[in-house]
Amino acid sequence: MQSDIRILEIETHYSHEVARTPLKFGAVVVDAVEFCRVRAKVENRRGDTADGWGGIFLMDFWGWPDPNLEHRAKAEAMHELTERYVELARGHRAFAHPIDIFFELEEGLRDLNQALCAERGLAPAQPFLGALVCASPLDAALHDAFGNVNGIDSYCGYGPEFMSDLSRYLGPDFRGKFVADYLRPAYLPRVPIFHLVGGLDKLTRGELTDDDPDDGLPNCLADWIAYEGMYCLKVKLRGSDLDWDVERTLAVYDIGREELGKLGQDELHLTADTNEQCESPEYIVEYLNRVRERSGDCFDRILYIEQPTERDLDANRHDMRPIAALKPVIVDESLTDLATFDQAMELGWSGIALKTCKGHSADMIYLAKARELGIPYTVQDLTNPGIALIHSVGLGARSYTMLGVEANSRQFFPASTSPAEKEVHRGIFSLTNGEADTSSLRGTGLGYQMDRLL
Repeated sequence: MQSDIRILEIETHYSHEVARTPLKFGAVVVDAVEFCRVRAKVENRRGDTADGWGGIFLMDFWGWPDPNLEHRAKAEAMHELTERYVELARGHRAFAHPIDIFFELEEGLRDLNQALCAERGLAPAQPFLGALVCASPLDAALHDAFGNVNGIDSYCGYGPEFMSDLSRYLGPDFRGKFVADYLRPAYLPRVPIFHLVGGLDKLTRGELTDDDPDDGLPNCLADWIAYEGMYCLKVKLRGSDLDWDVERTLAVYDIGREELGKLGQDELHLTADTNEQCESPEYIVEYLNRVRERSGDCFDRILYIEQPTERDLDANRHDMRPIAALKPVIVDESLTDLATFDQAMELGWSGIALKTCKGHSADMIYLAKARELGIPYTVQDLTNPGIALIHSVGLGARSYTMLGVEANSRQFFPASTSPAEKEVHRGIFSLTNGEADTSSLRGTGLGYQMDRLL
């Protein structure tokens, strides 16, 4: 098609970002992490050229949380894999749709990851999830560039005028069906934002001390709710301390109800995430039953449970149906390709988590399949700052998520977003009544308005 693109140039930019306060999830604590920003210049078949941008944290803490390997070794390997993937992509000279480019390079990414880890003596090798994180900023940049070079909103580039049907990836049942069939035709004007309650986060004003940051931002959950009115709260659990997890959930619920009540707001939604720390689904079943015994209303306000057990679906082949009988259970870290999508559904998971750090291209295919099959999905975060957050909120606003989008860089990495990004996209980086205003997502590409950000 005339809209197909080929890659002309790729540039990578890296920055070391320090957390405002430590972010604890699962068994890790994030104090600092490297952010990767990518610029890609492309050409379409008409000979037009344009740039596109993407960005992501190279978050080994999430993509590669092996406690037997040092953070520095993993972080350096992710940086190097990002560069090797970029070099692989530079060699892709054929014109194609960006989704096709991503999947044509997928096996090469796997090979690069295995080879790099072998060279560096990193065993076991980085999970493919971590490798996807390394590939994701370039993938985003290509989708942005595709929209820019063709003069369209990138989300309008997933129909029959711009790409082949989904049968190439999802089989004959999807012949004549396109990604565009499963997307919203325009951005939702307002998107609920899930606020993260990390494992080290303070909940009440009574916990505050002189050691807390003095930068004008809140330092406890109660003040955050008063500040931005969030009514969607994602609670990080330990997954190995049932009493703590139950009490933490009830405390978050109580504070949410109290503070929102002061604002005249009754709506409150909770989700719970152990980041793979549960040994079995039975832990979450007991957790949910205990929460229900203590507070039926708190239980009712839990929307779903996210990834309670380890990411390797073959390790124990846990049957997730006992959890799903109580609350939807969403697969996140395990979802790295279409094979794991199908495997998760066979094991009784209720739905899937989309993340831009797994690849915008893959997200497009996953959401099409999920919506066709009636499988719920969410849009989750990687503490995305700057253009990474703009991208992620845009994805949530163009798709049919269970409710809203997670966005927590404003809590943990606010300084990683530039003043221009905050000004141009003020409604995304500063919430009103717990929601992001997406009116700034306009123009071609992924809606960054990059000419005003640079």
